[in-house]
Amino acid sequence: MNLLTSWRPGDTRDRIAAFLDQSDALAPAERVAVFDNDGTMWCEKPAYFQLAFFLEQLKVAVAADPTLAERQEYRALVTHDDAAIAALGLPRIALALADLCAGMTADEYSARSARFILEQPHPTLQRPFGHAVYQPMLELLDALRHHGFATFIVSGGGTEFVRAVSQQLYGIPPEGVVGTLIEYEYLTIDGAPVLRRTGTVAGDANEGPAKVISIQQHLGRRPVMAAGNSAGDREMIEWALASPGPSLGLLVDHDDPDREFAYDSVAGTFESTESIVDIARREDWTVASMRHDWTTVFPCHS
Repeated sequence: MNLLTSWRPGDTRDRIAAFLDQSDALAPAERVAVFDNDGTMWCEKPAYFQLAFFLEQLKVAVAADPTLAERQEYRALVTHDDAAIAALGLPRIALALADLCAGMTADEYSARSARFILEQPHPTLQRPFGHAVYQPMLELLDALRHHGFATFIVSGGGTEFVRAVSQQLYGIPPEGVVGTLIEYEYLTIDGAPVLRRTGTVAGDANEGPAKVISIQQHLGRRPVMAAGNSAGDREMIEWALASPGPSLGLLVDHDDPDREFAYDSVAGTFESTESIVDIARREDWTVASMRHDWTTVFPCHS
């Protein structure tokens, strides 16, 4: 049964197919696959989806209260001051944007996130953000499940932002998403319990070694297959490949400027000195070239 219909015949598809066949010898509990999200399952250019979502929230908030634009981080974003944004740094910008949703309940934040992803048009791809997911990777999820795998998202992005649509887009329930966490405040209002978001990140951003730690803490099982696209996924892929028995480390290479974008993927919260594609080829990971290995990039959209 061929489930990888958008993967061109060649070494990459052969290596994936060989792994799937070999994985049948694994105990069911050992069949665990983890996927990064931004740049691995959905497009991350020209900006992360969650950043685009927060910028939309900022636009609405500033329209309601213009004094918000006086805050340094917001002023840099509103005026498109790239130099100021770079000087402030992504972590500080991200924390300031997280403040925009502080006080929301989990349900309210989830509803806003889902509405944005599923309805808001992507700025360059002529489709909603939620349709800018990678068809070959959706097929890989299906192929893994056909072989009895449990599949999970392990993202550097906000856990609940991805959870809002993970079931609909990937067939992965909310509890199957591991990402960067925001702290909550438990309150009692008019005698009823209420859970509200804060603007504080719980722990570290879920990139690099933090992904491996999060997998252990939240999933409790070591993956034998991991897919990513940036330096922030290196340790997760290395952890999967160090498993005894069959394993697969898959890197998505963004080398197709005609159908998507061409760029060297980097981590969002730390710098790396070597291209992740060079690392992948040196370490003999399986590299999926968008240009050469995928017959199509995105699902059909009307």
